[in-house]
Amino acid sequence: MSDQPVKKIKLASMTGDAADIVWEESVGDLTGKPGVEIIGEFVKHLPNAPGCYRMFDAQGEVLYVGKAKSLKKRVASYAKMGGHTNRIARMIRETVNMEFVTTHTEMEALLLEANLIKRLRPKFNVLLRDDKSFPYIVITDEHGSPGLFKHRGARNKKRTYYGPFASAGAVNRTVNAMQRAFLVRTCTDSVFEGRTRPCLLHQIKRCSAPCTGEVTSDEYAKLVKEAKDFLSGKSSDMQKTLAKQMEAASAYLDFERAAIYRDRLSALSHVQSHQGINPQSVSEADVFAVYQSGGMTCIQVFFFRTGQNWGNRAYFPRADKAIEPGEVLGAFLGQFYDDRPCPRQILLSHDTGELELLAEAFSIKSDYKVHVSVPQRGEKRELVQHVGTNAREALERKLAETSTQSKLMKGVQEAFGLEKIPNRIEVFDNSHISGTNAVGGMIVAGPDGFAKNHYRKFNIKSEDLVPGDDYGMMREVMQRRFSRLVKEHGMPDEQKVEEDEIGIWPDLLLIDGGLGQLNVVYDTMKEMGLEKTVTIVGIAKGPERDAGLEKFFIKGQKSFMLPERDPVLYFVQRLRDEAHRFAIGSHRARRKKEIIKNPLDEVAGVGPGRKRALLHRFGTAKAVSRAALNDLKSVDGISEQMAQAIYDHFH
Repeated sequence: MSDQPVKKIKLASMTGDAADIVWEESVGDLTGKPGVEIIGEFVKHLPNAPGCYRMFDAQGEVLYVGKAKSLKKRVASYAKMGGHTNRIARMIRETVNMEFVTTHTEMEALLLEANLIKRLRPKFNVLLRDDKSFPYIVITDEHGSPGLFKHRGARNKKRTYYGPFASAGAVNRTVNAMQRAFLVRTCTDSVFEGRTRPCLLHQIKRCSAPCTGEVTSDEYAKLVKEAKDFLSGKSSDMQKTLAKQMEAASAYLDFERAAIYRDRLSALSHVQSHQGINPQSVSEADVFAVYQSGGMTCIQVFFFRTGQNWGNRAYFPRADKAIEPGEVLGAFLGQFYDDRPCPRQILLSHDTGELELLAEAFSIKSDYKVHVSVPQRGEKRELVQHVGTNAREALERKLAETSTQSKLMKGVQEAFGLEKIPNRIEVFDNSHISGTNAVGGMIVAGPDGFAKNHYRKFNIKSEDLVPGDDYGMMREVMQRRFSRLVKEHGMPDEQKVEEDEIGIWPDLLLIDGGLGQLNVVYDTMKEMGLEKTVTIVGIAKGPERDAGLEKFFIKGQKSFMLPERDPVLYFVQRLRDEAHRFAIGSHRARRKKEIIKNPLDEVAGVGPGRKRALLHRFGTAKAVSRAALNDLKSVDGISEQMAQAIYDHFH
């Protein structure tokens, strides 16, 4: 029996969402062998069945995730000498191990592949880099008086969702216009329960005020139904109905009601005017177009629901420039719909080579028929061409921005004496009012500009800080930021970062403050043994806080200024202003939350019903806190035990 390590091929079978290993078989000692031989050894033991495979490098990192109708045939293609692109040849050379999962069908393999790619983010796969969820409009049907809200994230079966919309701005514009058109409430349930009189939205004719009974339950239910009909594509019928109601009210000389219908008609027209191109032959579809140039790929997607254009978004997936547009698009679609609902129709600019497979996989996932096609003529073809034009223009803008950004990053390297062009810049700022609701903000910039998905806020928690102690706040932010970074990702020299990735560790820290702030940050980093891992620069505002007269501080160097019209100076100002904006926004959000916080929310056992009864009886939470025990007992729904608990809480 040899003492040499033995590689084992792992075959697994998909059962629901779990993969159970059913058997293992030795493939011998593969140490030191080239990738082609290693892959060839695995091929000998693979079944002629559908499934997924993973390739690993010497460090155990996943290089590539693929799927196949026949694992044996697909993996065997990698074991052949020659005929590979440079990308595939490099991947084969780096492979030292493989793992496999068999599935019942090729559709299961496709869905599993998309899931694994999104989770593992392999080096050689096409990666969907901007994975931010899309916003929806939701109507809260489970409430007696449903509300209209913007929504992201998990879904509740008791609610009705409409979307997706391409951006939060598109949702906000639609919700604001629908407030005027349908008068459906947009306040939270807690605010709704606590109202004792109509709010300002009712006074400016943007809400029918069901909270205080200004509209009957039946009338409000009718308004909600009209809102649903509009979002379901019945807007033209609704316009005709409102026009008839306006005419009827005018005929009866009820001009006040006629004016209400007129305003609702106007608001409805405003919503429709913001939908952009509305094709006649496409009711529900996502339209994708791919464009490649300059070694980059752009995929543009337009969303059409209920015959209306609900916006578009451009993606720039990470993909080798040798990969054909159709292949990039096919890999992108699997990841795109991995955790999103599919429309009934998907229109593409390029054939992925697996249209039927994609359609079948999406249909199984969605429980309804999904059609995937590349239109060849008619309005749908014109629509795809329009999306393709937008993809080309978006990529041209991206390439121009990237070129400019590269020059600026090179300028930053020269201005601050960095060893290399920075890949990740982190900028920190604090915001508070006399020490209250203090928040630290961190923004990140990289080769592609601001990386907003890397932004972080830090609610200052230390109770030992003197209110307004900016140095203490900055010390806490640095400790929390970098202690967690070391804990989760190890030291910087342990990191592997691809050229087109922004990475985890910063190359440059910009601190909004002068020499004092710089010393605090440097000392904090030194305590953690990190002072030599990153360059730290303090930015002090000029006299009278004039832009262009900033002084820069680096430990061990004299302070200096940049030329007044230097593009690098403008770039640093933009970074600082963005950090300031983000910190102030986070502070205001925290302050607003504290302002609207009701003291009754902190009393155990007091829910919306009891809170409303107490506010009806005493008017304000402050009056409740001052109320005598006997007065609390006299409130409907408040037992003696509950009254005692409320009294004890405030006394």
